[in-house]
Amino acid sequence: MKRTVTGASLIVLTSCAVFAQTNPPAFEVASVKQAAPQQMGRMMVRMGGDPGRVDYANVSLKDVLARAYSVNPYQITAPAWMDSERYDITAKVPEGVPTDQVPAMLQALLADRFKMAIHKETKEEQVYSLVVGKGGPKLKKADENAEAPVMVAPDGARINMGGRGGPGGGPGGAGGGPGRGGAMMMSMGGPGGNARMQMSQITMPSFATSLARMQGRPVTDATGIEGKYDIELEVSMEDMAGMRMAGRGPMMAGGPGGGGGDHGPAPDATPAASIFQAIQSLGLKLEPKKGSIDRVIVDRAEKVPTEN
Repeated sequence: MKRTVTGASLIVLTSCAVFAQTNPPAFEVASVKQAAPQQMGRMMVRMGGDPGRVDYANVSLKDVLARAYSVNPYQITAPAWMDSERYDITAKVPEGVPTDQVPAMLQALLADRFKMAIHKETKEEQVYSLVVGKGGPKLKKADENAEAPVMVAPDGARINMGGRGGPGGGPGGAGGGPGRGGAMMMSMGGPGGNARMQMSQITMPSFATSLARMQGRPVTDATGIEGKYDIELEVSMEDMAGMRMAGRGPMMAGGPGGGGGDHGPAPDATPAASIFQAIQSLGLKLEPKKGSIDRVIVDRAEKVPTEN
């Protein structure tokens, strides 16, 4: 028998489709509160969680935005306080909801608890490619059977360079890309006022991500080099500060609760020469080029989350 779909049925189906698109799954339960003050000179950040849970401790809203929208910190333009204010967030994912729905749930949570509103922009700006120099690479192959140390930032923060850090883990949070592995230790006060950066068992894609955090712009791996390596570099304190603050270059402030600010250095700005010179000792170099950068712009947000 041939079935006929009536106009009323079409309206119902269309309404259901719109409802599904505008109402993504929400966390079954969520707690959002301001984090307790940390010990002087030490900061611990956790962005993890068992399967089906989100467990973030002492995170900035910029950290959470990076996870929610699957971008790197330098792609976010937001008020300065979103990089300094700290929060504890725990949430339970409804049973049966796939992990790839967690970013949308984080977006909804930010909008609900912080009254956050954002918009997106794509601009043509200067980016970089990590390539092999004329003399070839001069890299030390890592012992992949050795246990990699935990990445520790100069302020004492422990940072994950590789894993997704639980549900909704976008591009590595404060660290590198998902699943790329590697660890890093940073120390200040080296010869000539430089800082020392030691990377263990790091891949070239993850190394490129580290350089991107220093430059505040995308760095893509075009070396074609596979495997893991131990890398030691001396860089300027300014470059290391860029790493410590997770690539805050393009993020600066508007008024309280507002977005605004610029997108960091102009496309033709000259990058700090020190990091360029440092990686040349590895037989590598950074080549500038034009590329499109997707940015998340925070238009509005409140510092104090609404009650749980």
